[in-house]
Amino acid sequence: MTDNNQEYYSVSGDKIVSKVKEIIKEGNARKIIIKNEEDKVLIEFPLTIGAVGVIAAPVVAAIGALAALVSNCTIVVEKKEKK
Repeated sequence: MTDNNQEYYSVSGDKIVSKVKEIIKEGNARKIIIKNEEDKVLIEFPLTIGAVGVIAAPVVAAIGALAALVSNCTIVVEKKEKK
């Protein structure tokens, strides 16, 4: 689903890490928010140019731990504004 500069992905817990890695690799995300089934924010982190490689490992580790706790979630991706 898309809303303005946001995209929404509904994923199961075991697919969270791979989907987040895919989003980071695409390189056009500004912020990633992961919400549980009740629409409560579980984790939110910004992505900045140059910092993606630095923050990716700890963020992916945290998301991996989070994945063990949720069965389904929504990933909200705030995209960079197109010029």
